[in-house]
Amino acid sequence: VQLVESGGGLVQAGGSLRLSCAASGFTSDDFAIAWFRQAPGKEREGVSCISNSDGRTYYADSVKGRFTISSDNAKNTVYLQMNSLNTEDTAVYYCSAGLGNCWPTPEDYWGQGTQVTVSS
Repeated sequence: VQLVESGGGLVQAGGSLRLSCAASGFTSDDFAIAWFRQAPGKEREGVSCISNSDGRTYYADSVKGRFTISSDNAKNTVYLQMNSLNTEDTAVYYCSAGLGNCWPTPEDYWGQGTQVTVSS
C-alpha cells in the first residue's frame, strides 16, 4: 500500500487549504484512511478519519466544524478540506491507512507528510 499526500503550503489565518491523499495497493474495500498532524515539540494528533466501507467520518474536537474529510473512490483519493485555519493548525500532516474501520485509527501505512503553515 502506498499513500501520497499533497496540497500543503502557506496560508494566512482564516484561509483554507485542501489536502489530498492518493492511496494505492489495497486489495480489499474494507479499509480506512486517517489524517494525523504533528507540530514541532508536540505529540502527533489524530485529526480525522473516514471508513471506506460505510463512509463514516470522525473528527478531533479541535477541527470539528472547520475540517471536512471526503473520498473519491474513483480516484482512490481522500481529501481533507481545511477552512478557518489558525496558527495552531500549523503542522506536518500525514495520512495513514489500514484495514477495517476507524476504530482503532488505521496506522498500518503512512504517507510522507505535507507541511501546512498558517501565518498570523
